[in-house]
Amino acid sequence: MLYKLKPSIGRTRTSRLAAAIAASIAASAAAPAFAEPWPSRVDATYRIEFNGFDVGKFDLQANVTGTSYTVAGEARISALLGAFKWQGLTRSSGVLSGASPKPAGYTFDFNGIGKQGSIKLGYKHGAITSISSLPQTPPTPDTVPVETQHLKDVLDPLSAVLALSRTSDANPCTRKLAVFDGKQRFDLTLSFLRQQAVAEARPSGQPGVAFVCRVRYVPIAGHRMTADTRHMATTEGIEVSLRPVPSAALFVPHQISIPTAAGTATLTAERINIVTRSEQIALTN
Repeated sequence: MLYKLKPSIGRTRTSRLAAAIAASIAASAAAPAFAEPWPSRVDATYRIEFNGFDVGKFDLQANVTGTSYTVAGEARISALLGAFKWQGLTRSSGVLSGASPKPAGYTFDFNGIGKQGSIKLGYKHGAITSISSLPQTPPTPDTVPVETQHLKDVLDPLSAVLALSRTSDANPCTRKLAVFDGKQRFDLTLSFLRQQAVAEARPSGQPGVAFVCRVRYVPIAGHRMTADTRHMATTEGIEVSLRPVPSAALFVPHQISIPTAAGTATLTAERINIVTRSEQIALTN
Protein backbone atom coordinates (compact mmCIF):
# COMPACT_ATOMS: atom_id res chain seq x y z
CA MET A 1 0.00 0.00 0.00
CA LEU A 2 1.42 3.36 -1.02
CA TYR A 3 0.92 6.24 1.36
CA LYS A 4 2.11 9.76 2.01
CA LEU A 5 4.44 10.44 4.91
CA LYS A 6 2.93 10.28 8.37
CA PRO A 7 4.30 11.68 11.64
CA SER A 8 5.75 8.29 12.64
CA ILE A 9 6.80 5.20 10.73
CA GLY A 10 7.42 1.63 11.85
CA ARG A 11 10.40 0.07 13.59
CA THR A 12 13.38 -2.15 12.81
CA ARG A 13 15.48 -4.88 14.41
CA THR A 14 19.17 -5.51 14.92
CA SER A 15 19.40 -7.82 11.91
CA ARG A 16 17.76 -5.17 9.75
CA LEU A 17 20.15 -2.52 11.04
CA ALA A 18 23.12 -4.75 10.25
CA ALA A 19 21.79 -5.43 6.75
CA ALA A 20 21.23 -1.74 6.05
CA ILE A 21 24.69 -0.82 7.34
CA ALA A 22 26.33 -3.59 5.31
CA ALA A 23 24.44 -2.65 2.14
CA SER A 24 25.34 1.00 2.53
CA ILE A 25 29.04 0.21 2.94
CA ALA A 26 29.27 -2.54 0.36
CA ALA A 27 27.70 -0.30 -2.28
CA SER A 28 30.84 1.86 -2.24
CA ALA A 29 32.32 -0.38 -4.91
CA ALA A 30 30.25 1.63 -7.37
CA ALA A 31 31.59 5.06 -6.49
CA PRO A 32 34.59 6.94 -7.90
CA ALA A 33 36.63 9.73 -6.41
CA PHE A 34 35.50 13.31 -6.83
CA ALA A 35 36.01 14.93 -10.28
CA GLU A 36 36.98 11.60 -11.90
CA PRO A 37 34.94 9.63 -14.45
CA TRP A 38 32.49 7.19 -12.94
CA PRO A 39 33.13 3.50 -13.76
CA SER A 40 30.48 2.33 -16.21
CA ARG A 41 30.00 -1.00 -14.46
CA VAL A 42 30.95 -2.77 -11.23
CA ASP A 43 30.21 -6.40 -10.36
CA ALA A 44 31.15 -7.72 -6.93
CA THR A 45 30.61 -10.82 -4.80
CA TYR A 46 31.03 -10.92 -1.01
CA ARG A 47 31.15 -13.92 1.29
CA ILE A 48 28.94 -13.58 4.37
CA GLU A 49 30.04 -15.14 7.66
CA PHE A 50 28.35 -15.14 11.04
CA ASN A 51 30.41 -16.01 14.11
CA GLY A 52 33.00 -17.53 11.79
CA PHE A 53 30.57 -19.75 9.83
CA ASP A 54 29.97 -19.29 6.10
CA VAL A 55 26.26 -18.46 5.75
CA GLY A 56 25.79 -16.86 2.34
CA LYS A 57 26.70 -14.44 -0.44
CA PHE A 58 26.03 -10.84 -1.33
CA ASP A 59 26.16 -9.88 -5.04
CA LEU A 60 26.33 -6.27 -6.15
CA GLN A 61 25.95 -4.75 -9.61
CA ALA A 62 26.25 -1.06 -10.42
CA ASN A 63 25.82 0.67 -13.77
CA VAL A 64 26.36 4.28 -14.80
CA THR A 65 25.13 5.69 -18.11
CA GLY A 66 25.68 9.37 -18.65
CA THR A 67 24.39 11.00 -15.47
CA SER A 68 22.08 8.12 -14.51
CA TYR A 69 22.91 5.28 -12.14
CA THR A 70 21.39 2.03 -10.97
CA VAL A 71 22.67 -0.15 -8.14
CA ALA A 72 21.25 -3.61 -7.40
CA GLY A 73 22.13 -6.05 -4.65
CA GLU A 74 21.09 -9.58 -3.77
CA ALA A 75 21.80 -11.27 -0.42
CA ARG A 76 21.29 -15.02 0.05
CA ILE A 77 21.64 -16.50 3.53
CA SER A 78 21.33 -20.15 4.57
CA ALA A 79 22.09 -21.37 8.10
CA LEU A 80 21.39 -24.26 10.46
CA LEU A 81 21.90 -26.83 7.65
CA GLY A 82 19.38 -25.04 5.47
CA ALA A 83 16.69 -24.73 8.15
CA PHE A 84 17.07 -20.94 8.01
CA LYS A 85 16.96 -19.35 4.55
CA TRP A 86 16.61 -15.69 3.70
CA GLN A 87 16.85 -13.69 0.48
CA GLY A 88 16.87 -9.95 0.02
CA LEU A 89 16.75 -8.00 -3.25
CA THR A 90 17.41 -4.28 -3.28
CA ARG A 91 17.67 -1.67 -6.02
CA SER A 92 18.30 2.05 -6.22
CA SER A 93 18.28 4.43 -9.16
CA GLY A 94 18.81 8.12 -9.68
CA VAL A 95 20.94 10.79 -11.27
CA LEU A 96 24.44 12.06 -10.57
CA SER A 97 24.59 15.75 -9.74
CA GLY A 98 27.99 17.19 -8.98
CA ALA A 99 29.59 15.33 -6.10
CA SER A 100 26.41 13.61 -4.90
CA PRO A 101 23.89 11.08 -6.18
CA LYS A 102 20.25 12.11 -6.13
CA PRO A 103 18.08 9.00 -5.75
CA ALA A 104 14.80 8.79 -7.61
CA GLY A 105 13.58 5.46 -6.28
CA TYR A 106 14.51 2.61 -3.95
CA THR A 107 13.05 -0.88 -3.45
CA PHE A 108 13.82 -3.67 -1.01
CA ASP A 109 12.12 -7.09 -1.19
CA PHE A 110 12.78 -9.92 1.27
CA ASN A 111 11.59 -13.47 1.79
CA GLY A 112 12.51 -15.98 4.47
CA ILE A 113 11.13 -18.31 7.16
CA GLY A 114 7.54 -17.86 6.10
CA LYS A 115 7.80 -14.08 6.16
CA GLN A 116 8.06 -11.78 3.18
CA GLY A 117 7.71 -8.10 2.57
CA SER A 118 8.80 -5.06 0.63
CA ILE A 119 9.72 -1.40 0.98
CA LYS A 120 9.53 1.27 -1.71
CA LEU A 121 10.70 4.87 -1.43
CA GLY A 122 9.85 7.75 -3.76
CA TYR A 123 11.95 10.92 -3.96
CA LYS A 124 11.40 14.46 -5.19
CA HIS A 125 13.80 17.40 -4.95
CA GLY A 126 16.12 15.48 -2.62
CA ALA A 127 13.42 14.48 -0.13
CA ILE A 128 11.44 11.30 0.38
CA THR A 129 7.83 12.00 -0.56
CA SER A 130 6.23 8.55 -0.47
CA ILE A 131 6.79 5.27 1.35
CA SER A 132 5.29 1.86 0.74
CA SER A 133 5.87 -0.83 3.37
CA LEU A 134 4.46 -4.36 3.44
CA PRO A 135 3.45 -5.88 5.73
CA GLN A 136 2.35 -2.77 7.54
CA THR A 137 3.25 -2.67 11.22
CA PRO A 138 1.97 0.28 13.25
CA PRO A 139 4.59 1.94 15.46
CA THR A 140 4.61 1.13 19.15
CA PRO A 141 4.25 3.95 21.70
CA ASP A 142 7.98 3.88 22.45
CA THR A 143 9.01 4.28 18.79
CA VAL A 144 10.81 7.56 18.11
CA PRO A 145 8.59 9.29 15.49
CA VAL A 146 9.93 9.91 11.99
CA GLU A 147 9.05 13.49 11.14
CA THR A 148 9.05 15.15 7.74
CA GLN A 149 12.29 17.01 8.48
CA HIS A 150 14.07 13.68 9.05
CA LEU A 151 13.49 12.74 5.41
CA LYS A 152 15.06 15.74 3.72
CA ASP A 153 18.52 15.41 2.15
CA VAL A 154 18.77 11.72 3.01
CA LEU A 155 19.91 8.75 0.94
CA ASP A 156 18.81 5.16 0.68
CA PRO A 157 21.32 2.47 1.79
CA LEU A 158 22.65 1.85 -1.74
CA SER A 159 22.91 5.48 -2.85
CA ALA A 160 24.49 6.57 0.43
CA VAL A 161 27.98 5.29 -0.25
CA LEU A 162 28.05 6.73 -3.75
CA ALA A 163 28.35 10.03 -1.91
CA LEU A 164 30.73 8.54 0.66
CA SER A 165 33.27 7.31 -1.87
CA ARG A 166 33.10 10.30 -4.18
CA THR A 167 35.97 12.11 -2.50
CA SER A 168 39.26 13.76 -3.37
CA ASP A 169 40.58 13.08 0.14
CA ALA A 170 43.36 10.50 0.28
CA ASN A 171 41.78 9.19 3.50
CA PRO A 172 38.25 7.83 2.85
CA CYS A 173 37.45 7.52 6.57
CA THR A 174 36.08 11.05 6.88
CA ARG A 175 32.43 10.67 5.96
CA LYS A 176 29.02 11.05 7.56
CA LEU A 177 26.00 9.49 5.85
CA ALA A 178 22.38 10.46 6.47
CA VAL A 179 20.36 7.32 5.67
CA PHE A 180 16.72 6.24 5.66
CA ASP A 181 16.04 2.55 4.94
CA GLY A 182 12.25 2.75 4.82
CA LYS A 183 11.76 2.21 8.54
CA GLN A 184 14.49 4.07 10.33
CA ARG A 185 16.47 7.27 9.94
CA PHE A 186 20.08 6.99 11.10
CA ASP A 187 23.56 8.41 10.54
CA LEU A 188 26.72 6.44 9.78
CA THR A 189 29.87 8.27 10.85
CA LEU A 190 33.30 7.02 9.75
CA SER A 191 36.66 7.71 11.40
CA PHE A 192 40.15 6.43 10.64
CA LEU A 193 41.53 3.50 12.65
CA ARG A 194 44.54 2.07 10.81
CA GLN A 195 45.92 0.72 7.55
CA GLN A 196 46.31 -2.98 6.78
CA ALA A 197 47.72 -5.15 3.99
CA VAL A 198 45.37 -6.85 1.51
CA ALA A 199 46.33 -10.22 0.03
CA GLU A 200 45.39 -11.05 -3.57
CA ALA A 201 44.88 -14.37 -5.31
CA ARG A 202 46.15 -12.77 -8.54
CA PRO A 203 48.06 -9.48 -8.86
CA SER A 204 45.81 -6.62 -9.97
CA GLY A 205 48.36 -3.83 -10.13
CA GLN A 206 46.40 -1.87 -7.51
CA PRO A 207 47.72 -0.88 -4.05
CA GLY A 208 47.68 -3.71 -1.55
CA VAL A 209 46.93 -1.57 1.51
CA ALA A 210 43.43 -0.79 2.77
CA PHE A 211 42.14 1.95 5.08
CA VAL A 212 40.30 0.54 8.09
CA CYS A 213 37.51 2.85 9.25
CA ARG A 214 35.42 2.70 12.40
CA VAL A 215 31.71 3.12 11.66
CA ARG A 216 29.43 4.59 14.31
CA TYR A 217 25.71 3.94 14.01
CA VAL A 218 23.65 6.90 15.30
CA PRO A 219 19.87 6.30 15.50
CA ILE A 220 17.83 9.42 14.73
CA ALA A 221 14.18 8.32 14.38
CA GLY A 222 11.98 5.31 13.64
CA HIS A 223 13.71 3.14 16.25
CA ARG A 224 12.93 1.81 19.70
CA MET A 225 15.70 2.14 22.26
CA THR A 226 15.86 -1.59 22.98
CA ALA A 227 18.92 -3.47 24.21
CA ASP A 228 19.72 -4.37 20.60
CA THR A 229 19.50 -0.75 19.43
CA ARG A 230 21.56 0.43 22.37
CA HIS A 231 24.21 -2.20 21.57
CA MET A 232 24.44 -1.09 17.94
CA ALA A 233 24.58 2.58 18.95
CA THR A 234 27.33 2.14 21.55
CA THR A 235 29.59 -0.50 20.00
CA GLU A 236 32.94 0.61 18.62
CA GLY A 237 33.41 -2.67 16.78
CA ILE A 238 31.75 -1.84 13.44
CA GLU A 239 34.58 -1.62 10.90
CA VAL A 240 35.02 -1.39 7.15
CA SER A 241 38.30 -1.68 5.27
CA LEU A 242 38.30 0.40 2.07
CA ARG A 243 40.85 -0.42 -0.58
CA PRO A 244 41.99 2.31 -3.00
CA VAL A 245 41.79 1.52 -6.72
CA PRO A 246 43.53 4.48 -8.36
CA SER A 247 43.02 3.12 -11.89
CA ALA A 248 39.27 3.47 -11.37
CA ALA A 249 39.46 6.50 -9.05
CA LEU A 250 37.50 4.84 -6.26
CA PHE A 251 37.71 2.98 -2.96
CA VAL A 252 36.21 -0.52 -2.72
CA PRO A 253 35.29 -2.34 0.50
CA HIS A 254 37.54 -5.28 1.23
CA GLN A 255 35.92 -6.41 4.48
CA ILE A 256 33.02 -5.29 6.69
CA SER A 257 32.59 -6.38 10.30
CA ILE A 258 29.37 -5.75 12.26
CA PRO A 259 29.10 -7.02 15.85
CA THR A 260 25.43 -7.53 16.73
CA ALA A 261 23.97 -8.62 20.06
CA ALA A 262 23.74 -12.20 18.70
CA GLY A 263 27.22 -12.36 17.17
CA THR A 264 29.51 -10.85 14.55
CA ALA A 265 28.55 -10.65 10.88
CA THR A 266 31.39 -10.27 8.38
CA LEU A 267 31.35 -9.57 4.64
CA THR A 268 34.60 -10.29 2.76
CA ALA A 269 35.20 -9.53 -0.90
CA GLU A 270 35.80 -12.57 -3.10
CA ARG A 271 35.90 -10.77 -6.45
CA ILE A 272 35.31 -7.27 -7.77
CA ASN A 273 35.27 -6.50 -11.50
CA ILE A 274 35.37 -2.85 -12.53
CA VAL A 275 34.85 -1.49 -16.05
CA THR A 276 36.09 2.04 -16.68
CA ARG A 277 36.17 4.02 -19.90
CA SER A 278 39.67 2.75 -20.67
CA GLU A 279 40.18 -0.63 -18.94
CA GLN A 280 38.84 -3.53 -16.93
CA ILE A 281 40.16 -4.20 -13.43
CA ALA A 282 39.78 -7.53 -11.64
CA LEU A 283 40.31 -7.83 -7.88
CA THR A 284 40.33 -11.43 -6.60
CA ASN A 285 40.86 -12.36 -2.95
